[in-house]
Amino acid sequence: MHNNPAGSSTLTGEIAALAPWFHNIHLPDGQQTAPGHYFGDFPSFKWEEIKICIPDNLQGWTALDIGCNAGFYSFEMAKRGANVLGIDLDPHYLQQANWVAEKMGLSHCVSFRQMQVYDLIKLDQKFDLIIFMGVLYHLRYPLLALDIVSSKLNKMMIFQTLTMPGEEVYDTKPEMELDDRPEMLQPGWPVMAFIEKRLAKDPTNWWAPNHACIEAMLRTCGLKITTRPGHEMYIAERDESLAAVASTWNRSEYLSATGQQWLDSLEAKVRRGE
Repeated sequence: MHNNPAGSSTLTGEIAALAPWFHNIHLPDGQQTAPGHYFGDFPSFKWEEIKICIPDNLQGWTALDIGCNAGFYSFEMAKRGANVLGIDLDPHYLQQANWVAEKMGLSHCVSFRQMQVYDLIKLDQKFDLIIFMGVLYHLRYPLLALDIVSSKLNKMMIFQTLTMPGEEVYDTKPEMELDDRPEMLQPGWPVMAFIEKRLAKDPTNWWAPNHACIEAMLRTCGLKITTRPGHEMYIAERDESLAAVASTWNRSEYLSATGQQWLDSLEAKVRRGE
């Protein structure tokens, strides 16, 4: 029972004024932002699958929530003690997130920025925990994004993406010849389907990797999958035995793709007074 009906009514009006909501967030007074969500209690039911994989105590941890929407995951990490940055492109969602942060009393440890995932390259900061869920398949340049995100990771990443059906993993050779290409048609070869036309009426649904492709892409970023808590969800951590190609033999291409070579050259000229 709520002791402040007038305050509750005011909150209901504020929730309505910030609609539509994609995250159904449970507020301290018991009200919810989207109780009639077509996915159900979303994304709470997804959090139930992954929360056991995250330390209960995140004091001293930094966390990043990519595509944070109204901030559900940001707030769950903050409740465990993390200092959280949430990023999203949509100013409407960020307005919701800042409003919820205030209502939950978490504004001191959660901040939100309007950013593209590629803009993370401009941040000097790294993060102990990164949530990268529901974003990759919306990106025109998914592997570049994954290279950038993994370069910002210290400890653990929670990764989720739309996938192709199938769990097979083909045992690829360490070296192949051109004539070996028919092997790429085998079930479980790492592939990512390109969606030229709309999927689910969304023009930003570009890609659907298969499970083998997700494993392979993460390995090339220096990450290993430690567990799979639910459908299309992966927990990945740094693996010192895996060299991220963007920081080793493919470093030049990565620097060029992220504009860093040009910046490095410009900074060098400035230092020389040219």
